[in-house]
Amino acid sequence: MKHKSHGASRRAFLRSGGALAGAGVAALSSTRLANAAESTRTTIKDIQTMTLGGARTYVFVRVITSDGRYGIGEAYGTPSIGGAEQILSLKPQLVGKNPLEIDKLYTFLGEGAPSLAGTRTDGSAHNLMRAASGIEMALWDLAGRILDTPTSVLLGGQFRDRVRVYDHSAPRDMFDKASCREWADKVRAHPSGFTAHKVDIPRTVSIWSNSKRPNAVPDFAHDPSNRQLTTKELVRIAQGYENMREAIGWDHDLMVHCHWELDLNSALELARAVAPIKPLWLEDPLQVPYTDSWKRLTEESPVPILTGENLERIDGFVPFLVNQGCHIANPDLRNSGGFLESKRIADFASVFGIPMTVHNTGSQLYTYQACQWAASIRDFMACETITGEGGWMDQVLKLDGPYIEKGTVKVSDRPGTGAELNREVVSAHLVPGEKWWGDL
Repeated sequence: MKHKSHGASRRAFLRSGGALAGAGVAALSSTRLANAAESTRTTIKDIQTMTLGGARTYVFVRVITSDGRYGIGEAYGTPSIGGAEQILSLKPQLVGKNPLEIDKLYTFLGEGAPSLAGTRTDGSAHNLMRAASGIEMALWDLAGRILDTPTSVLLGGQFRDRVRVYDHSAPRDMFDKASCREWADKVRAHPSGFTAHKVDIPRTVSIWSNSKRPNAVPDFAHDPSNRQLTTKELVRIAQGYENMREAIGWDHDLMVHCHWELDLNSALELARAVAPIKPLWLEDPLQVPYTDSWKRLTEESPVPILTGENLERIDGFVPFLVNQGCHIANPDLRNSGGFLESKRIADFASVFGIPMTVHNTGSQLYTYQACQWAASIRDFMACETITGEGGWMDQVLKLDGPYIEKGTVKVSDRPGTGAELNREVVSAHLVPGEKWWGDL
């Protein structure tokens, strides 16, 4: 199916009143930032990166001003390659500029510069958007520090002081009821108190497969190259999620997670199969770009459809929103353009009654800052996290109190995003050859 071009999507957005989306935040932010710029006369002096290792890589970025202040953010790490190099290639475009002109700086990042991938944030390669998004979030952190105001307030105000977060917890064997009960007991006793859990759909394997996956179930109908769920898979999926629901009860939410691997018919059959457990949503069942198949799926599905983690800027979301191609929009702020661009997405989505969530495979820094953004969004549901498990990743930041309580993160009321790195922990987990902000 054909879908609208970026230009057509942008025009549809403007015709629909999108030019006014975020007008309140723009007016507030522009006035305050302009006044601050006049009083501080500060400029950007340096851009630095620092990469942590672990199950993934995590690319931190720091913007330093001529008067010694700084803001930090997180760009996309794994599976991206060259994120830090891309950020540093944009440094000449930023040095000497007013750090409070965030929208202008973000809009023209890469234009006329020898960046490694892409030349404009309004239609260039994904790697540029990931670099620009990390820089943009660091600039908003910096703006809050300069203005002595939380970033969420600069973005329009805090609609909530706590943001719900969810994990990826699942039973060892969702087809075994005893295993599901064991999982439910563990979840209820978890120190972070998560009350929402995203679980991948279990797939069978071809009878010709040499899969080493634990508990791999052979299936005569399974073709690893097509986009169809077999009858055996649908029956097993329904049973597995029913076992989980029976074990955990109705005080916890379950999300059904796909990876863009299904065709329309299988996505519809999957939605019907899991409907009895009332999932909070069915995530990413179809291919990433918008087609009318997304619209039909959303119209016919008995459960909410969520997508958006790989979409860039508001242009990528407009066809989904205008055509009602999802029930919930799920940007990753490290892909979608950072705080302000994602605020525009949320404002436009609200016109159609579509709420927001946040995709998040990032570190504690990104989780904490994404929750600062989420506080500024009226129709917000939950933020994903891979943190909250009590390891070193939960100590990346210096925090005054517990990190996650009863499945929520408390939104900082300190200037900027309120994020301060724990140097000892970060330094101990940098990738080989990396040093604290490039120290010699």
